[in-house]
Amino acid sequence: MKEYVILVNEKDEQIGLMEKIEAHEKALLHRAFSVFVYNEKGEVLLQQRALGKYHSPGLWTNTCCSHQREGETNIEAGKRRLQEEMGFSTDLEESISFIYKAPFTNGLSEHEYDYILIGKYNGEPNVNPAEVAAWKWMKLEDIKADMEANPEIYTAWFKIIFEKYYAHIS
Repeated sequence: MKEYVILVNEKDEQIGLMEKIEAHEKALLHRAFSVFVYNEKGEVLLQQRALGKYHSPGLWTNTCCSHQREGETNIEAGKRRLQEEMGFSTDLEESISFIYKAPFTNGLSEHEYDYILIGKYNGEPNVNPAEVAAWKWMKLEDIKADMEANPEIYTAWFKIIFEKYYAHIS
């Protein structure tokens, strides 16, 4: 099944649909979301992308992220993808949104109008191995320090969205 993204302008107004891979090849602005799930200790659930992913395989990133489908709210999309990737559901709320661009080594680029979604969960995820190789809980300060020490183990977009989100909550 082909996946489509919602093309938007800089005001997040929908201007069309395009197959996901084509939008990433052309670096066209499209709607996306990034989920940060916290536990009761204030740690964030990170995932290591599966080794079979077509870009950024094996790199660490936020709890999950993806693209809204046409007619789907940010919250509905976040809950759907959280279930598909991490195998659990929880309430989510919107935080900040912003535009960013992140090129990949394979010639593709993310150019996204991204919504940060926040949730709480204290159980163990039941990850989809086609999506996720591993997972761990980390405090924000530890993520920041590790990202500075080992930037190559994190996805390009996570480095950008983490910096914006961290600045927002600090």
